[in-house]
Amino acid sequence: MTTPTYETMVRRGREADGEAVRVERGTDRALVTFAEPERLNALSAAVVRQLRDALESLTADPGVRAIVLTGEDPGFSAGGDLEMMDAAVARLRDPDDEAGTTDVWRWIRYEFGGIVRLIARTDKAFIAAINGATAGVGLAFALTCDLAIASERALLVPAFGRLGLLPEVGTSWALTRRLGYQGAFAFYAAGRHIDAGEAQRLGLVHEVHPHDELLAAADAWCERIAALPAHALAMTKPLLRACADASWEQALALEEFAEPNCFTTRAFAGAVAALRGPTGPQ
Repeated sequence: MTTPTYETMVRRGREADGEAVRVERGTDRALVTFAEPERLNALSAAVVRQLRDALESLTADPGVRAIVLTGEDPGFSAGGDLEMMDAAVARLRDPDDEAGTTDVWRWIRYEFGGIVRLIARTDKAFIAAINGATAGVGLAFALTCDLAIASERALLVPAFGRLGLLPEVGTSWALTRRLGYQGAFAFYAAGRHIDAGEAQRLGLVHEVHPHDELLAAADAWCERIAALPAHALAMTKPLLRACADASWEQALALEEFAEPNCFTTRAFAGAVAALRGPTGPQ
């Protein structure tokens, strides 16, 4: 029996030489950079496994409040690795293959899906600093982040349709909420590159900055996040994500249950006292 592609790719990723993902830690933040620029930071087995390892370590660190994802110039990420796609197609044509499409499913769910679930489910804030072209699953990673900012050189590339694929790894969810159904359909069907300015107008990125100022802008967001009381970030992120799929009544109820907890914190009491000033009750 042939070795399943999924297991082969996981092993290759773990055993790969070199630094495919670079991590720079600060006191309360981290910068995570896709570091295979010669391949436009395509999501090779090495990039994916090193990225998962890095994010699992960072999200488990109670001192880390914010994580910035970016790519080494000239691009953010070209998305899925074409060599891996080609190998998967070849195996699916192999009459001795036993796993069929379920092997591809495992890679998409456990590796790509594992990363977006880490980004969405952790209480850390994720900021995508889109420094150049991003396509496919690379675009999915950026859209899953809590905030996306872009360099003036950024390009959003909806390559799914051109490859005969569907929006995946949460992209359909993100696009329909930002663009509406027809806007998301047009984004997919046209396959047109979206530059940074248009991406901002469409609501796909929050800010656009001169290229050389992008990481400084991301760090400024890390400063804002670090200034928030720890409980406020940890409670607000899951609240907002849950409300994206909730009715108005459900969202109201979620807020009503969550807010009283904040009243018990020292941060809230101190903020109220500061607003009232020295003339307030002691």
